[in-house]
Amino acid sequence: MLIPVILSGGSGSRLWPVSRELYPKPFIKLEDGNSLIQKTFVRVASLKNINVENILTITNHEHYFLTDNEYKQLEDKYSNIDKHFLLEPIARNTAPAIISGALLLQEYIDDDAVMLVVPADHIIQDENEFNASVEKAYKLAQTDYLVTFGIQPDHPNTGFGYIQQGEIIENSGAYKVKRFCEKPNIETAKQFLESGEYYWNGGIFAFKVSILLKGIKDYNANLYKQVLTCYNHKIETSIKNTIKLDEEYFKGIEDISIDYALMEKAKNIAVVPADINWLDVGSWTALGSLSAQDENGNSSEGDCILIDVNNSYIKSNDRLVAMVGVDNMVVVDTPDALLIVHKDNAQDVKKIVEQLKIAKNEIYKIHKTVNRPWGTYTVLEEGQNFKIKRIVVKPKQSLSLQMHHHRSEHWVVVSGVAKVVNGEKEIFLDTNESTFIPAGHQHRLENPGVLDLVMIEVQSGQYLGEDDIVRFSDNYGRV
Repeated sequence: MLIPVILSGGSGSRLWPVSRELYPKPFIKLEDGNSLIQKTFVRVASLKNINVENILTITNHEHYFLTDNEYKQLEDKYSNIDKHFLLEPIARNTAPAIISGALLLQEYIDDDAVMLVVPADHIIQDENEFNASVEKAYKLAQTDYLVTFGIQPDHPNTGFGYIQQGEIIENSGAYKVKRFCEKPNIETAKQFLESGEYYWNGGIFAFKVSILLKGIKDYNANLYKQVLTCYNHKIETSIKNTIKLDEEYFKGIEDISIDYALMEKAKNIAVVPADINWLDVGSWTALGSLSAQDENGNSSEGDCILIDVNNSYIKSNDRLVAMVGVDNMVVVDTPDALLIVHKDNAQDVKKIVEQLKIAKNEIYKIHKTVNRPWGTYTVLEEGQNFKIKRIVVKPKQSLSLQMHHHRSEHWVVVSGVAKVVNGEKEIFLDTNESTFIPAGHQHRLENPGVLDLVMIEVQSGQYLGEDDIVRFSDNYGRV
């Protein structure tokens, strides 16, 4: 049995302002309308010659409903696959995530299942070669190798770690690993490329659950003990096939990659060369390279006017961007933030996010439109002691039964029908009807119809933070 394990962590700070802490890189939509995490799911669900029945996704608990919504859009084709989720409270690198995932598969599915570990934010354009590489890795993993995929390099790159191949493993199309190398300088990267013995380390792995756990016990017993202790205090949620890790125990786990924790120490390591036309979407220049270019080398998405502009990437879905007389620029426009950066400095976008965190500006964390399991809300305007939102509730969904200490709310239905609990009363509101909810009142909003419910909410009070919510009951297990 092969079980794909999708790692969907990190914040993708180099792709701000589209990527935010609560809407990270895997959820960015590409030009074809599909997100990176959807592409990853389809890629592993559609493996040829291997029957995939289960997929485990490891992600932050804040991203569960967003991830589930992405997967639901694929259900018509992949309804036969059981989806499992392991929810992390904070980021702790790849080793704690992968080991926790192995413990889950050991307990609930099969100790001898082969885990195919794939990041959720990579582009792989040669699906046939990926399938062939997975088949090789699957066979090797069944013979107790810990397998890593070596991405065939096509240029000297200083941003990736490298894997040096050793002796060939007969009848496998793979090699034993001679050594792992840190990110090199440019001269060393050129030497690696010329030798033909080195591959980029793309963070894709295959190994039996039992062999992975044995390796961790043998080479990093303390880490294994930390993760096992945390896993034994897991929280079984009310959502099918979904487990959450306890935050206090998870904080005590060492922050370490699976490479450092195991792969660089173990002896039974194999590398499968993978010439899969791979792209790690780690910057706006990398993402821009996926788009078609005009005669001046420009890639654009949205409404643009470009005069004497060359080799630039422009993304704007909401308003016109006009540029004159510039070269090698990246311009990314969103409703609440505009990024302008020279291509040579694209990796430094993360420094903006660091500054926003220091300034406690939540624009690093959330968009104006925020996804919730029941729908979305968009902040239209806010000022001292007031905030105006547009709320969209999906059919047959409802917000939690809740109360606010510091704000009152006025709800006006724009379209659809609303079922409202307001204190002791339960009422229905039609288009252009409204209700007022004083601070301290229990209330709930529900869409009983078959079309989206759209309403305007006007908040007023001394404190309007999203953390001023006391939940009494909730359909999504958030109490």
